[in-house]
Amino acid sequence: CRIIHTRSQRGKNMKTYGLIGEKLGHSLSPVIHQYIFERYEIKGYYSLYEVEKSNAENIIEGMKIMGIEGVNITIPYKETLLSKIDFLSEEAEKIGAVNVLKVKDGKSYGYNSDYYGFIRLLERGDIVIKNRECVVLGTGGAAKSVITALHALGAKSIKVVSRTLSNKLTDLLEKFPYISIAIYENFLEGDIVINTTPVGMHPNIGVSPVDEKVIKRFKAAVDIVYNPLKTEFLKLAEKNGLQCADGLYMLIEQAVKAQEIWQETKFDDSLGEELYSYLADNFIG
Repeated sequence: CRIIHTRSQRGKNMKTYGLIGEKLGHSLSPVIHQYIFERYEIKGYYSLYEVEKSNAENIIEGMKIMGIEGVNITIPYKETLLSKIDFLSEEAEKIGAVNVLKVKDGKSYGYNSDYYGFIRLLERGDIVIKNRECVVLGTGGAAKSVITALHALGAKSIKVVSRTLSNKLTDLLEKFPYISIAIYENFLEGDIVINTTPVGMHPNIGVSPVDEKVIKRFKAAVDIVYNPLKTEFLKLAEKNGLQCADGLYMLIEQAVKAQEIWQETKFDDSLGEELYSYLADNFIG
């Protein structure tokens, strides 16, 4: 695998962590984790690890050989590593995807902190899910975390929207029998609409996964895209008086949860807001 170092040289006795994916490009993860290391005086080092699909089966063994104690997992390995992990958390099993790996005493442990990050995003935005009709745009790994969280929070109904009817949707229905399926051409309405697609993400800004006439049929809009903070989707929602929440807090809280897992501790509740202000002011347009 190819490793992109976030710092020129790892310090002595530093714990090693990182982000694993196929193509990582620019990531805010090193910035977030470095902030946490410094805030809590943790001797930690966070790198980006680009791994080709042909090497995916060797990720866990590679972590053990290189002495990497924990990693975040992103596209396309959130689901492919499931069968390789020794122990899965309850939420990771329900979702069928992992985005946090920990190696301890030669054993691997898999978690899904996206689930917690999304719930914290909703709490921060004061968006109540219980007994609400929810529409989820997208069918990827992030959508699975969102679906699981919505169900746990007592949503009245969950409709998942895809571009086309496919085998992927059949698999989703088998995994989550409590959802219903729609395509974008269908009439979409409800209480809360959630975008889990990358549509509107930098640099392809100015586009929305659904148009204004659809958005105005809802009371609240959530976008897990975090750059820009206010996507076209959220601009249209705000224009029509919807309650809105952007995706930056989800990114932050899933990272905080990962660190809590790796360090086996609980951080201050104020950490999320500290990071939100820091990132919004310095790294996001």
